[in-house]
Amino acid sequence: MSLLSVASLFFLCGLVIVVSGVRLSYYGDVIAERSGLGQAWVGVIAMASVTSLPELVTGVSAAVIHAPEIALGDIVGSCLFNLLILGVLDLMTPTPLLNRLRPVHTLSAALGALLLAMLAIAILTAGRWPSLGWVGVTSPILFGGYLLSIRALYLFERTHDQVADDNVLAGKYAHLSLRGAIVRYLGVAAVLVTAAANLPSLAVRFAALTGLDQGFVGTAFVALSTSLPEVVVSVAAVRLGAWDMAAANILGSNLFNVAILAIDDVAFVGGPLLASVSPGHAVTALGAVMMSVVVIAGLVVRPKPIAGRLTLPLLALLLTYLVTTWLAF
Repeated sequence: MSLLSVASLFFLCGLVIVVSGVRLSYYGDVIAERSGLGQAWVGVIAMASVTSLPELVTGVSAAVIHAPEIALGDIVGSCLFNLLILGVLDLMTPTPLLNRLRPVHTLSAALGALLLAMLAIAILTAGRWPSLGWVGVTSPILFGGYLLSIRALYLFERTHDQVADDNVLAGKYAHLSLRGAIVRYLGVAAVLVTAAANLPSLAVRFAALTGLDQGFVGTAFVALSTSLPEVVVSVAAVRLGAWDMAAANILGSNLFNVAILAIDDVAFVGGPLLASVSPGHAVTALGAVMMSVVVIAGLVVRPKPIAGRLTLPLLALLLTYLVTTWLAF
């Protein structure tokens, strides 16, 4: 397959993702209103799980063919890029996005930073941990951390936030029932995932034609392609005025990505996955931790623009992303 053919197919899949991603955000917002669950909870669970499915498909596929560098690079690279998306969304809103978000996102970002820090430690010390068969003992620990994080967010939502505050578009979706919205949501999600599942293989083909390193391909190209659904869905949510859903989709995707790594480890028969990768991936994970800390600081301080719509958190996120990607390269 020629480079032009790969680029054309990549563009076609991207176009399908853009169209379906816009509809996914729309129906997700309908579900948030009609069910009373709220944008934050729907974003963390429903939206994040769908937009992170390409990472799951890519990771399992890479693990099965014994390409652990691709599997792990996709996970940590996607977490890094997702946080950059959150910063860039600031440019799409009249006032900084971080100033519009509810307190639950501070907890979500903190839990994400904790799981990513645990992942970095697990990468650096992989050879010292026991294994459960061929699965590293750190994988069930990380998966358990994800489940506990979701539970903590659910309890926080129930005790601290008023779900009704999310329903800023009350009455706008009166023509759609909850059941109808769910059916349409699932249909659009299937189309989006099908298109997104083809992006990683196309990215690998493109990288193979250029002779780039496999680990860098996983962190940069594959991660960027599998993060395209998060970009489209979050941008569409912001355009709908569903700020909390956009942020919850991104931060929830990072939580879900860490859980995906445990599934990849099960698929990687032959030994613990983290013991088979370069420790350099810990640098990328720590970069994502630093970007999570920047997001937390922005949520607490509520920054004002320093030039046009540029804020200090956005500048810090961009610089951290560039430096971390350069170190990965």
